[in-house]
Amino acid sequence: MLTALARTATRRPPTVMLLWGLFLLLGFGLGTGVFARLSDNVPEVPGTESESAARYLDELDPAGSSITGVVAGTPVADAGLRAEVERAVADVRKVAGVAAVPDPYATPGMIAEDGHALIVPVTLEGGLDDDAEERTLDAAAERIREIDAPDVHVSGGPLLGLQMGERAAQDVKNAELISLPVVLALLLVVFGGLRSALLPLVVAVSGIAGAFLALFLFSEVTDISVYAIQVTTMLGLGLAVDYALLMLVRFREERRTTEDVVEAVHRTVAAAGRTVLFSGLTVAVSLTGLLVFPSVFLRSMGLAVAAVVVIDMLAALTLLPALLARFGGRIPPAKSPGNGEEEGRFFARVARFAARRKVAVLAVVVPVLLVLALPVAGMSIVVGDARQLPADSEARQLQDTVAAHFPPGTGVSPVVVVAKPGTDAATTDRIRALAPGATTRELPGGGAVIEIRPPGEADGAEATALVERVREMRGDAPVEVTGTAARLVDFRQMLAERAPWAALTVLAGIVLLLFAFTGSVLLPLRTVVTTLLSLAAALGVVVWVFQDGHLAGLLGAEGLGALSLTAPPLIVAIAFGLAMDYELFILARMREARLRSGDDREAVVTGLSRSGRVVTCAALLLAVVFAAFMTGGFSPILQIGLGLTLAVLIDATVVRMLLVPATMALLGRHAWWAPAPLRRVHDRFGVREEQTELPREKVPSGV
Repeated sequence: MLTALARTATRRPPTVMLLWGLFLLLGFGLGTGVFARLSDNVPEVPGTESESAARYLDELDPAGSSITGVVAGTPVADAGLRAEVERAVADVRKVAGVAAVPDPYATPGMIAEDGHALIVPVTLEGGLDDDAEERTLDAAAERIREIDAPDVHVSGGPLLGLQMGERAAQDVKNAELISLPVVLALLLVVFGGLRSALLPLVVAVSGIAGAFLALFLFSEVTDISVYAIQVTTMLGLGLAVDYALLMLVRFREERRTTEDVVEAVHRTVAAAGRTVLFSGLTVAVSLTGLLVFPSVFLRSMGLAVAAVVVIDMLAALTLLPALLARFGGRIPPAKSPGNGEEEGRFFARVARFAARRKVAVLAVVVPVLLVLALPVAGMSIVVGDARQLPADSEARQLQDTVAAHFPPGTGVSPVVVVAKPGTDAATTDRIRALAPGATTRELPGGGAVIEIRPPGEADGAEATALVERVREMRGDAPVEVTGTAARLVDFRQMLAERAPWAALTVLAGIVLLLFAFTGSVLLPLRTVVTTLLSLAAALGVVVWVFQDGHLAGLLGAEGLGALSLTAPPLIVAIAFGLAMDYELFILARMREARLRSGDDREAVVTGLSRSGRVVTCAALLLAVVFAAFMTGGFSPILQIGLGLTLAVLIDATVVRMLLVPATMALLGRHAWWAPAPLRRVHDRFGVREEQTELPREKVPSGV
């Protein structure tokens, strides 16, 4: 299959390049329209109580969205400012689609006790379509911003989602401006030539276009999170560079033995292309675990990121061979075998050390990784609010201004209790008594809505405890709880219930793919265990930094007491797939060396010496890409970026350079073992590269 793909790409390079050029135009033309469709409504989970109660309310008592303006920095009792605020309120009330704007000077709680700030809440009409709502939001927000005061900010509701989308677009642009030149410089160092260095960037740009286009297509059928654009773009860019790097290194090696450029391309795709194919499949399979969760956010992220991985893989297997067939003759071959061995001597020395001192290596490395992983035991997740945004964003400035001038809890989303018809008065009285200041309003057709404002944050410990308390005391009464805190409680429960099934799905897929790749039963199990160690260590550091607040200031962030609920599942799914990426790079070389020599121990050393430089360079390039996306200051992206950066670096260095050779030496020849029935299955159905030059008489039994 891979040979046929390579022949197709090399037979008509201009046609292949033209098709990919059209794809790029489509991605950067149509695909960038996704920025206007991003949503910040992450925690909704279909089928949960909070979602059911929210839908019930929308059907009986449809209410429009709301936004909030704050005016601060000067005495609000000033006659001139008061007149200006009142004119602005009157103008906003006339905006089409606005349902209500209370007079802040006549409404209790709208003016700060210090007299230096006031709040202007704006409620929109229910039932507005997206375009009408956006026009209303823009007109109302712009009029409030025209108030002449030192600090005037407008955000909240759907406006917060729009502001996050704009921030995401700007962060992606900045990250690309930072990462692409740095990646090019590193590739120049790796290859020593501009042509070789530019080819991975061409594939990377294809990955970015694919990310935009995949998200745009998914936005036609489901909500796309504001986090999706950055996560898919960083992964699309990073994996594209990884795959292109692997293919180019192999191409230069093949050029050393043949002057025929097309033949070198065919050999490259047949050998390294197999690794790229399996790598893409393993990353995609790792992300299918997200499909097990009923959360629209997690499912859409899993599908979108998997689509981007497949696009990167196809670009590496079609576009890059076409480019190599057209321009590869100008790319110099790799150094002579002697120099190549000299180049890999460091990695060979490390591999021999780890294999020789296998027990000592395991006794040191494993406890260190476990210590780094300890904070995961205390990990907590929250929906998050504007504090996750950079300090210069309007939403964050609004929240900071309200927190500075108003009592704690002002503007916090309430716990919403829906008492359906048939709920007895005693139950509703007990619920109202849970917190002072609970408000009640009647619903059409009977029933009532009780809103209880928690003493802390909308998704804090007090709020979630309040949700659980209401659910415990309602008994058999037809009472449901919704709101931000209730959605968080349901999201946590969903994760706890579905996580084992997601893990089982991913592990089963990974084990099957690795078995098809290696023909071994023990290697997939060893790979999963070592990968989970590095992944837990990376996630533990993220908890230590962003939840506990240690060194968070160095990243322009702060400890928020919990991680964003988006970060842990995405870090786990993506990092697990990336770890498989490097594992396959190394196993492919080890297997080749073993097939040639039949020496298990020497195959480990040879495989690591030949793949160590590629894995290290790939990890460094991927870390640069992830780090560039951490310059935006958006806390969830900082968390995901740091987690993936650490996972990649730990996995490509400590795990692959030390744990892999140590565990391979510990297993010895049993590492490649499989029961006879499974060995026959692999002989018949397993995928292997076409290597006609391999001496079949030296192939060890069991492979």
